[in-house]
Amino acid sequence: MTQQDYNQHMDIKFGHLELIDVPEIVANCTVPWFNQTLTQVNDAVIRLGIVQGEYHWHNHPNDDEFFFVLSGRLYIDLEDRTIELGPMQGTTITKGKMHRPRALEKTVMLMAETKSIDPIGIVSE
Repeated sequence: MTQQDYNQHMDIKFGHLELIDVPEIVANCTVPWFNQTLTQVNDAVIRLGIVQGEYHWHNHPNDDEFFFVLSGRLYIDLEDRTIELGPMQGTTITKGKMHRPRALEKTVMLMAETKSIDPIGIVSE
């Protein structure tokens, strides 16, 4: 999968007090790697990821990143181990930590991160 295959939408789709229907968004998703910013909470954003396949190795030098799986199974490869997340499980990746998310099956997750984060990150070569 190349960076061009990532469908990343950083615009905020829902304002405060609007209903966010995650099952509807999931049902309408037809691409293997989809990321949509749902809403902003203070200085952070909540993003929805609907993913299958591998993302690239990268890090975020200035930002922590929280992953929470709703359905499916997410593997987050680190340089020394892999964190496996099933439904209703989450983890925080420390800023500057090289990582690669991947999903062998369609996986739906929420991510909480700063609004200014670049999801592509600093790419490992």
